[in-house]
Amino acid sequence: MEHSRINELKQIAAKIRLGILEGTHAAASGHPGGSLSIADIVTYLYFEELNVDPKNPKWDDRDRFVLSKGHTAPALYGALAYKGFFSPDELKNLRNINSFLQGHPDMKGTPGIDMSTGSLGLGFSAACGMALAGKLNKKDYRVYSIVGDGESQEGQIWEACMFASHYKLDNLCLVIDWNGLQIDGPVAEVMNPTPYDTKLEAFGFNVISIDGHNFEQIEKAFKSARSFKGRPTAIIAKTVKGKGVSFMENQVGWHGSAPNDEQYEKAIAEIKASM
Repeated sequence: MEHSRINELKQIAAKIRLGILEGTHAAASGHPGGSLSIADIVTYLYFEELNVDPKNPKWDDRDRFVLSKGHTAPALYGALAYKGFFSPDELKNLRNINSFLQGHPDMKGTPGIDMSTGSLGLGFSAACGMALAGKLNKKDYRVYSIVGDGESQEGQIWEACMFASHYKLDNLCLVIDWNGLQIDGPVAEVMNPTPYDTKLEAFGFNVISIDGHNFEQIEKAFKSARSFKGRPTAIIAKTVKGKGVSFMENQVGWHGSAPNDEQYEKAIAEIKASM
């Protein structure tokens, strides 16, 4: 990827991070930490990888994306807004009773959402079903899903992995957002799901490990996943919870807390300084 394009993607990711902060601050609720950790990955997905059409959100042959860790919807909403599915002005209406941007993704109300999610563990199973349907219907679309590391403690995630491997869903790409923290503390202390690489390999996945904030590594991983045949791919993305805001980074308290006015201004200033 050319350096100029990497800089463009970084600028988009920064805008998405601004939207995350704007929305959670306005709502006085939400999940900024895990939303910030996936901002770079969703930026690459929507601006490089996914074959989607904002003017035709339900296009039959589009690629599908399922945000299994649905509480980090602010990151997805930012990507959809800047891709053109709806106006970025809507981001400030997060969780408003009159808004279509609910606290978790709603496929019936929000343009561009392929699956309603929120109950952890369920989204990836739906993604597997979409991928199998594509195979059965001889469609060329691909399916992508982001799963949280805390979410990966759910047994259903591993049942879905067995399913994906059994049906040789090479049109499916799982991304583990490995930021190391969940609502109750460090993931490794609550219930350690690692090592991801050997476990996913044992389940039959092609496994790629990356820095989830490095666009060159992100690009290489998704290109490799697209070309790999015969098995599903899992990308293990090591990320930083709260990425981009110094006082939020690697702080478990920002899993589900919104910034107050002073914190919001400081966070916005830091993101803008990086642009």
